Amino acid sequence: MRTLLLGLDGVSQPVLDPLVDESVVPTLEALLEQSATGPLTSQLPPWTPSAWPSLYTGVNPGKHGVYGFLSFDGYDHDVVDATDVRAHALWELLDQQGLSSVVVNVPVTAPARAIDGAVIPGYVSPEDPPGHPEGVLDDVRDVIGDYSVYGPMETPGDAALSEIAAHARSRGEAFSFLVERFDPDFGFLEFQQTDTVFHRRPDDRDAIETVFGAVDDAVATAIDAADPDTVVVVSDHGIGEYNGYEVRLNEILRDWGHIETTTGDGGMPSWSVIARQRLQQGESGGQPDPGATERAVMALARLGLTSQRIERVLEPLGLAGPVAELMPTDTVRAGTEKVDFPASAAYVRDRIELGVRLNVAGREPQGVVPAEEYDAVRDDLIDRLQGLTDPDGRPVFERVAPREAIFEGPYIEAAPDVVVVPRAFDNFLRGILMGDRFSAPREPWNHKRDGIVAVSGPDIDTTASLADAHLFDVAPTVLSTLGVARPARMDGTPLPVVSPTPVEEYPAYEEMAESTRDDHDVAERLALLGYVSEDR
Repeated sequence: MRTLLLGLDGVSQPVLDPLVDESVVPTLEALLEQSATGPLTSQLPPWTPSAWPSLYTGVNPGKHGVYGFLSFDGYDHDVVDATDVRAHALWELLDQQGLSSVVVNVPVTAPARAIDGAVIPGYVSPEDPPGHPEGVLDDVRDVIGDYSVYGPMETPGDAALSEIAAHARSRGEAFSFLVERFDPDFGFLEFQQTDTVFHRRPDDRDAIETVFGAVDDAVATAIDAADPDTVVVVSDHGIGEYNGYEVRLNEILRDWGHIETTTGDGGMPSWSVIARQRLQQGESGGQPDPGATERAVMALARLGLTSQRIERVLEPLGLAGPVAELMPTDTVRAGTEKVDFPASAAYVRDRIELGVRLNVAGREPQGVVPAEEYDAVRDDLIDRLQGLTDPDGRPVFERVAPREAIFEGPYIEAAPDVVVVPRAFDNFLRGILMGDRFSAPREPWNHKRDGIVAVSGPDIDTTASLADAHLFDVAPTVLSTLGVARPARMDGTPLPVVSPTPVEEYPAYEEMAESTRDDHDVAERLALLGYVSEDR
């Protein structure tokens, strides 16, 4: 193999350094010792569903169209898939140049396009994703045994460490099998559990060392099979402790008069453990018609006895969590006060996309903000958000800007109208309505802006500085290691460790017709990790 790209989701230097010091990751340690290394600044927003497509296309979300886990059509939403990424991936560009690839477990790659080589999609795909060539996942399972997209930490209950390790090692085994079968020029292998373990078990040192030790084993397996000339190690973002506040932006927008609420239908999706287990067993999803209990709860909610009010009573007694686990999800949702999106002027739809959307007349189906007032309303929001302070008197956001100041490209209108950047990514943005503007962060660990990059190989200048490396630079750098010209529309440039190849025009991207959105399992997995639910 000429170039191997290894993706470690959510890994940053502060996370990796202690593991290196404790000899948990000897293969990665050896790679880093012979590499040019540095921080890799992620994009906005620095989250998996948007950041990985930016990394593997070399363009910002305004050019590929994905800003979060959800895509929106009016007030409706779907979980994104590869049909939403409207730019050529690295392996598709290489295919156009006559080079072959094996791609395993990379997020937002289902359904896979046909290339010379193989693709097994990763995160945000169904558990049995449509890969390439047809039947490739069955072939992998026939040879290595169990292979699943989602790991044991992404299912209800506490998984055994042995199961967690086996899941991570299966990535290397699948990649090795496909490399031997297809003998590719380029390989891309991604690991998601390096991020998931900090979302689910940030204080469990045994789990963290188990994940990274197994990932290191899988990396060794992949390198042994590929024998690559060049190895590039990257992460899509970093991760770390959150010591600020949970910022309930929709509650703030309600106080400012922008949000109307409802206790009926609407709001963002929410799923309980019971619902997730039901769907994982193969039953259909969707919101059932309310039964007698749900109708009674809805009636109480309309009188003011909402789920939020009940939770605020139970929380000081330590009972909110246990009661919520016992209550059927439909009953909880029936009594939940939610944002009435069609009736509201401005709101947060998806916290991952880091922004506020305006409900503009003529643009949204039932818009309430007159088009001629758009600029004035947005400017006022920007001013007020810039001046927003937390209970300690510190600015909540380090930057608040109109979307066109952050993104550029033909899909900028899919972005939120106002982009907010939490201060040092130490504040946790949320859209839930709970009465209070601020609380302790829901998750003690979450995403940070800086990941890592390391590049090694005989043709790599390991003395070059990577201090200014950006996520958009990864794709043009990989192309340069393969001697392939980079597309003119890429936003990044080759890192100084390689000899840059020239810029050329490539054929225009042709949108994909096939989608994977009819599988409820994807949304359920994301709900389990708190990405798309607004919980009670």
